[in-house]
This record gives sequence, structure tokens and C-alpha cells, in this order.
Amino acid sequence: MKPHSSVISKVTNTTQDPFYFILTGIPGFEASHIWVSIPFCCLYTISIVGNATILTVIRTEPSFHQPMYLFLSMLALTDLGLTLTTLPTVMQLLWFNIREISFEACFAQFFFLHGFSFMESSVLLAMSFDRYVAICRPLHYASILTNEVIGRIGFAIICRCVLAVLPSLFLLKRLPFCCSHLLSHSYCLHQDMIRLVCADIRVNSWYGFALVLLITVMDPLLILLSYTLILKNILGTATWTERLHALNNCLCHILAVLVLYVPMVGVSMTHRFAKNASPLVHVIMSNVYLLAPPVMNPIIYSAKTKQIRQGILHLLSLQNMHSR
Repeated sequence: MKPHSSVISKVTNTTQDPFYFILTGIPGFEASHIWVSIPFCCLYTISIVGNATILTVIRTEPSFHQPMYLFLSMLALTDLGLTLTTLPTVMQLLWFNIREISFEACFAQFFFLHGFSFMESSVLLAMSFDRYVAICRPLHYASILTNEVIGRIGFAIICRCVLAVLPSLFLLKRLPFCCSHLLSHSYCLHQDMIRLVCADIRVNSWYGFALVLLITVMDPLLILLSYTLILKNILGTATWTERLHALNNCLCHILAVLVLYVPMVGVSMTHRFAKNASPLVHVIMSNVYLLAPPVMNPIIYSAKTKQIRQGILHLLSLQNMHSR
């Protein structure tokens, strides 16, 4: 308790110019952080190895240089970025009980964490457009989704997420923080940091609300619209065999959408309607929201996509040949 108290006192003496925030581990399990680190370590390893494998397979196999797999590589890169953003602070807290994070590092993590989170939603939206074109405009698929168009979509996604997060970063950074700099998680979230501000946060709140409407509400609605058009198309023109084949081609993407948005809705509902719930509930929900997509997406696409499985087996066979 003494080291933790000394850190808090050091922080509270710098109210106008804070140098540290204090991270929180798993409430109620502080004495067992080493054991808690084991499942976290496993999840981070699965995410890094899984997404890196998918990226390697797509890069090395020329047959995968197609729109669907190029979008999948964007998703894997985003998941890898999200994993590597939270890994340092989570594992250093669980392994070494290092709770303090500098002011600059906290804002950097805040930027990348929310940026990659928004990017995940944007990539899934782009993938829904890919599925729409592949099923509803199959004859024009190659001419519509050229490499140049895919590159522009990727660039637009990056610009969209950077421009969305930067204003909230600058709006928050200009505000003074109160005496307490104790965060509720083992990483820096906007909603967690803004509750420590000792100033009028109406501008921040309105901008955050606009951002929620722009990305976390509009994106799933557009994805739903694309699947409505897909269903209308296949139900109107295709046989039952073709319908099942078309839906099977969308299954991985549908599962990836559910893996992202179901925890996102759960986190929002918990923050809004369960404010008095145990801090452990909020921590678990936030960790599920941030870890579920990077961990599950490689598993989903490896298990449900025959070409990806074959590419992974081919890659492993090549590695075995080289090792001999």
C-alpha cells in the first residue's frame, strides 16, 4: 500500500501539470495478479500469433491478393494494433505491479486504443460493401474493387479514424485534472479519463455523443443495410443451394460483426444502467470488448475459410522444410 500511496501523493501535487495517471488492475484480485496474468498472456499470444499468421499467409500467397483477403489483412492489422496498444500496460501491471503511466504515454495509448477500435468498425463496414458487391454485382466485382479502389478505401479509413479521435484528444488534453488521477482500468480510456476532469466538459460530451452516432451507430446500421440488400437479392433471384452458398460466404463477416458489436453494446449498457455495479463487472466488460475481436477474428476466419486453412497448412509445411 505504501508505494501506491506515494505515487498518488506525487500525482496529487501536480494538479495543474499532471505527470502520472494511476492504473487499476483487476478489483479484488490484486494479490493474485500473477495468476490472473496467465489467461491474459494466453489471449494476447493467441491474438498476436493468429493475426500475424493470417497476414503472413495473405502476403505470401499470390492467390490471396483479392479484395476479400485484402480487407481481411486490414482487419488483422487493426486487431494486431489494438492488441499491442493495451498489452504493455496490462502485462506490466499484472507482472510487475507498475501502476503509474506518464501523462504523455496515457494520451498516446488513448489515441491508438480508440483509433484502432474505430478502425475495426470501419474495416467491417468496408468488408460488408465487399460482400454486397461480390453477391449482388458478381460480374462487376473485379472492375469495381480494384487494388487502387481498395487502397483508397484503406486510406479513407485511416483518415476517418485519425480525424475522429484527434479532436477528442485535444479537447481532453487542454482541461485540468482533479487531485485524483486514479483510473478504473489498466489502460487509458476516454470515458475513464474524462471523469477526472475539474472543468466544464460539455463540449467533450457533445463531441463524444456525435462520435458515437457517426461510428458506433452509423456503421452497424450501414452494415445492416448492406445485408438487407444482400438478402433481398439472393431471395429474389437465386436457388436454395445458391442462397445457402451466398450466406455461407458471409458467415465469417457476420460473426466478426457480432464479436465486435455485442460486447460494445454490453459495455454501453453497463456504463449507462449499471453504474452502481461492482467495479469488477466494468473491468471484465471492457476487457471482453477490447480482447474479443483480436482473439476471435483469426479463429473465425481460420476455422470457417477453407482457403485460409490451406494457406496456413502450406505455410507450416514450408517452415518444416526449411527447419530440416
